[in-house]
Amino acid sequence: MPVQDFLNQRAVNVTVDGSYTLPNWYDPQGRLRTFACRTTRVSPFRMIVDVPVVGKVGDRLTSYFRDFGKFEGRISDTMERSFLLELEMSRARREKLSDMLVWLEKKQKDSAIKCVRKHARFVPPNQHSTLTLADGSVHPCFIIDVSASGVAVSSPEASGVAVSSPVQPPVGMPLAVGACIGRVVRLLPNGIAIKFVELQNSRALERLSVKVGQMVAPADSGSPEPAASGDFVAV
Repeated sequence: MPVQDFLNQRAVNVTVDGSYTLPNWYDPQGRLRTFACRTTRVSPFRMIVDVPVVGKVGDRLTSYFRDFGKFEGRISDTMERSFLLELEMSRARREKLSDMLVWLEKKQKDSAIKCVRKHARFVPPNQHSTLTLADGSVHPCFIIDVSASGVAVSSPEASGVAVSSPVQPPVGMPLAVGACIGRVVRLLPNGIAIKFVELQNSRALERLSVKVGQMVAPADSGSPEPAASGDFVAV
């Protein structure tokens, strides 16, 4: 899509700092270089991103924004020091992004609207983690979002990781997400919201994530399979 067409579509003018990698741009160690960037206009389908290295139309890239999470996409148009990124994601993920943008738009129009969350929520770069239940069983999970006080997780199926028997522990059950201890406070259509027993610092939150190869196959818990839809909840 040309940038001019996107400017005529409904979107939110919002600045969010992030980073991205382009194909065939490597550092001296042979690793893909990471560049800083920031959004200027975002919709659930595409975004304009200010960048130091523009790339070419058709380039596929990976980007990460603390407030939005990780995106895969393709450059569909370029301008001086910016490009238009076509976002590739599941329908559930797109709906979550749409809800966030609607809230941001309302907040911009009405300064009286304040975020009711006591602690800022963010999406970690690596959203894979594990749940350790009270019986010692370990199950893979996918982090929806996290804050110093809690985390929302779903079945890893949401990220394309197959599991044989996803679990949904009941409200009140103590468990661990990665190395952080908490208790289930809310059930989601495809996951759970967990409140940590104590506030976590940034170092502790970094230990929530694990590599996909480290994820343990879930034990057969006999728990009913949750619905397929996702949810976007911060605790």
